[in-house]
Formats: sequence, structure tokens, C-alpha cells
Amino acid sequence: MEKALLNLEEFCGYMGIGKTKARELLNNPKNKFTVRIGNRLYANKKCLDEWLEYQCKRS
Repeated sequence: MEKALLNLEEFCGYMGIGKTKARELLNNPKNKFTVRIGNRLYANKKCLDEWLEYQCKRS
């Protein structure tokens, strides 16, 4: 079974970016893929994939 939420480390690996850029993306209030549980940030993988598709179509 595939995970629905990616923690910071997994998000960095999935996106191929560093922790600083990952935190910047996760803290952006305009994105729809961030899930906050307590004071931890996670990326909803399904929403993240949709966001990535949209970004690819824009360029």
C-alpha cells in the first residue's frame, strides 16, 4: 500500500530538493498539498502529483 502523506524527508526525496526549499513549498499558503498535523508539515501525495501536473502544463 502506498503512503498518502509524505513527511519532510520523503517529500525531499520525491521532489529531489533540499530541506530548505521543501519547507518553503510546504509553508506556502497558496499550495493545496500541505497537510498540517500539530506543528508538523506533510505533503498529500495525490494533491502534490496534481500540482506537479499543473506546473508542467503551465510551462
